[in-house]
Amino acid sequence: MPMSAYYQELRQKIGTQLIFCPSVVAVIRNELQQILFVQEEGATGWGLPAGAIEIGETPAEALIREVYEETGLSCVPSTLLGVFGGQEFRWVYPDGNQVEYLNFVFECRIRKGTLHSVDGEIAHYQFFDERSFPPLQFPYPKEIFSAEGHEKTLFQRRPYVR
Repeated sequence: MPMSAYYQELRQKIGTQLIFCPSVVAVIRNELQQILFVQEEGATGWGLPAGAIEIGETPAEALIREVYEETGLSCVPSTLLGVFGGQEFRWVYPDGNQVEYLNFVFECRIRKGTLHSVDGEIAHYQFFDERSFPPLQFPYPKEIFSAEGHEKTLFQRRPYVR
């Protein structure tokens, strides 16, 4: 679903101005440890299956729903890989709507399903090897894609300014 009723109502009130959007992002691997990337029709960059957390949803519920809507896959979130936001995660949609995402990135395990767009939002799917990623929509740190994993959840680091 491209935009929920909640965000449609919000946009009717505030127009296209910048809003803060808590979101979930899925890192999904195939049996070869390649990572699934998705691309909307007409887009030049690739992204990970992702979407907004809706009112009343937990992040895990939102992740399961978004992955299914975009990919047709039933998944289970297993690890919180990182939390990312700020100016580097701002996006302007073709209709002028501006968002700044706060992305909770989860490693996920596929339970079942075959790749197809349930909601019509995604046009292309491809698994990529860690060493040959396509141009990405957002600047995720390479560590979250490591097949070996990492010991701690990653957070953006900037010098603290008071």
